[in-house]
Amino acid sequence: MQAVKMYTTAVCPYCIRAKQLLKARGVERIEEIRIDQLPAERDQMMAITGRRTVPQIFIGSTHVGGCDDLVALDAQGGLMPLLQAA
Repeated sequence: MQAVKMYTTAVCPYCIRAKQLLKARGVERIEEIRIDQLPAERDQMMAITGRRTVPQIFIGSTHVGGCDDLVALDAQGGLMPLLQAA
C-alpha cells in the first residue's frame, strides 16, 4: 500500500473525516504533519500545493487535495487503485 501523508491541525473536522475514510479503506499508517504545531510546515505545504487549507493529502507522490477531493476520488472508484499502486 502506498504511503499516505496528510497536513492537518488538531481540531479540523475535515482532517478527522479524511482519516476515517482512509482507515476504512485499509490505510494503517498516516504520516500526519501538524501545521498548527509546526508553522514552517504550513509554508512548505502552501509552496507544494498552492493551497492554505487542511487537510492536504498525499498518496505516494500524488497530491490528492483536501477532504472533499478524497471523498470524490473514492466515489469515482479511484482511491483504492491509487492506494494499491506499486
